[in-house]
Amino acid sequence: MSHTDEQAKLWELIKHTRFGMLTHRHGDGQLHSHPLTTQNKKLDEGATLYFFIPKDGEIARHVASDPSVNVAYADTDADSYVSVSGQAALLDDAAKKEELFNTMAKSWFPKGAGDPNLGLLAVRILDAEYWDVDDSKMVQLFKMAKAAITGKPPADLGEHRKLDVA
Repeated sequence: MSHTDEQAKLWELIKHTRFGMLTHRHGDGQLHSHPLTTQNKKLDEGATLYFFIPKDGEIARHVASDPSVNVAYADTDADSYVSVSGQAALLDDAAKKEELFNTMAKSWFPKGAGDPNLGLLAVRILDAEYWDVDDSKMVQLFKMAKAAITGKPPADLGEHRKLDVA
């Protein structure tokens, strides 16, 4: 798979998943996760995901001192799961905020794209991994039942791949 194909596959797996769980580290070393809405309309050339967060909030404070984050996506209806590791930074890009701002974001930031507390969190993807199952639920159950009876792990429960996205 080419670099461009890998980015396209990654975007195909996450574009319909409404929320990603962003995990960041606190100063005491503990990991904390928050559900965030991916604001991208497509995966840009820099392999960056965008999220709106409060500038005065916990995420902004913690990624300032430790920018390593993970974003996990789960689409249980499609049986696809994605884990993205990257570096987060708070951007001061009014044009990008305006481009990405939408009605749903207005619920959290009522003053619109110009809201002084609207932070644009950019996560530059360094690594990504996915699990994608094409089999129906019945076929999956059959494979798992067979594995339980035979004592051998289920074979071929979908595609698992690590991607070179960055």
